[in-house]
Amino acid sequence: MDVAANQAPADAAGASRSSSGPDGDAASTAEGAPTGAVQLRVNRTRIVLRPNNSRVVIRPFQPADDRRVERIIGRVCALPEEEVHVRLDEVMREFRDRHQKIRDFFLLRFADVRRLMLTDHPVSEARRLLIGAYFTQEYALESAALFNPSMVWAPDQSGVPEGWKRFILSLRATGEGHISSISFRSGMVDPSCRIHLDEPTRYVTAPEAVPDVQYDKFLFLRKLAELRLNGSFAEQVLDTLREQFGFEELEAAIEQALQRARPRHHELEPLAQGMRMLARSNYDVAFSPDLNVSERIIFPYSPTETNGIEDARFVEFREDDGSTTYYATYTAFDGKVVLPQILETKDFLTFKISTLNGPEVRNKGLALFPRKVNNLYCMLSRQDNENIFLMYSDMLHFWYTKIPIAKPTYSWEFVQLGNCGSPIETDAGWLVLTHGVGPMRRYAMGAFLLDKDDPSRLIGRLEEPLLEPNANEREGYVPNVVYSCGGAVLDGTLIIPYAMSDYASTFATIPVDDILKAMV
Repeated sequence: MDVAANQAPADAAGASRSSSGPDGDAASTAEGAPTGAVQLRVNRTRIVLRPNNSRVVIRPFQPADDRRVERIIGRVCALPEEEVHVRLDEVMREFRDRHQKIRDFFLLRFADVRRLMLTDHPVSEARRLLIGAYFTQEYALESAALFNPSMVWAPDQSGVPEGWKRFILSLRATGEGHISSISFRSGMVDPSCRIHLDEPTRYVTAPEAVPDVQYDKFLFLRKLAELRLNGSFAEQVLDTLREQFGFEELEAAIEQALQRARPRHHELEPLAQGMRMLARSNYDVAFSPDLNVSERIIFPYSPTETNGIEDARFVEFREDDGSTTYYATYTAFDGKVVLPQILETKDFLTFKISTLNGPEVRNKGLALFPRKVNNLYCMLSRQDNENIFLMYSDMLHFWYTKIPIAKPTYSWEFVQLGNCGSPIETDAGWLVLTHGVGPMRRYAMGAFLLDKDDPSRLIGRLEEPLLEPNANEREGYVPNVVYSCGGAVLDGTLIIPYAMSDYASTFATIPVDDILKAMV
């Protein structure tokens, strides 16, 4: 079953309205356009992706006090074996149909807390499973919002009907505690540019961390320098390591260095913690190949992400050798500090997460170009919260300079201007979707065009918004907002997935030529 463009209208509040425009889609034009201005006709689809609080993922439940953990384990160990089976059966009846491989997760959780058992006496599998269940919890990952979507063409186009194209949609899912993660959906676009979403399954599964990730010594040292953690202590640690090393090797080298400098332990411990945090912030995760796209969720893992992974901007990047890598810049948030990071994947099964470094890696909203320009990586940025900048670099993970390319110019963007995803290459130039903030903190989407050979040259720009929140879209968690993290073009039509007031998501389409003709 798919969700095509003939379902309920795009209405964050759930109300219906009549539709108009081609193919039954609701069409809209820019309101308040000056006399003589080209009025853009954006076709809003009737697809709505709303948060679903029944989509839950199992996560560790870990009391902060180890003594409390010991007491919980002790209570379970005191149960007669017969009652252990009764209680385990109750848990399994209630939860096994809500999750895949729940028994495996319970056993993993038991292994995590086993060190706190009071004796080494063996325990039955049933008791191990029950102990694991006491240190497991469900998390409704999208109970609050499902928004800020980003769209790319899927790496696997096998079995797709002629003229159709399969896509993957990433979304920011927000749940309890306002913690955000990356959720996925899939679907296809037909020859008439109608969008057909695949029905998501009921299951959601977090990936497993890839064991023994290897770090490159040169890059690790360079990142330490950017964090101002380099110096004699870091050199002592790294001098004992191979050119490629794992976390356990790093930990052993840190401990040895601390022991050698025992009188300065208190002084050096923050540096040691910084090195550990850098290593944990660069990690790999992998999903089982048998998981449906909608069952995959990238949940915060590293110390920099404890309060969320926000606003991933995916881009299909063409490497120098012609191969394709999918990158996504995103915002890691630990509750205090915003840190831009990047992930990469070839297949949406294995993901490599890395820190971005350099003096210009600041603030939110970094967006990578889909290929190198003049043999350099290119990235849009907004370091000052107001203007859009262009950055060049010969290394993907290090960014040192920026060039201003666009400032708030029109009344609907006077507060701030930012991108809405990676630039899209067209024959006319690089098409950049933007967001502007105007009076009453109202977000609208616009667009401009950059020169294909020299992206620092802005060669066209919309005077009026491309998309504004209408009456059905303005109510939500953050009212009066339309926002996207990246669209795609198929046969000359721009497909814009966008969020409605930080609550739900939908799609709109418009011919690229219409946008270009309206630019000044």
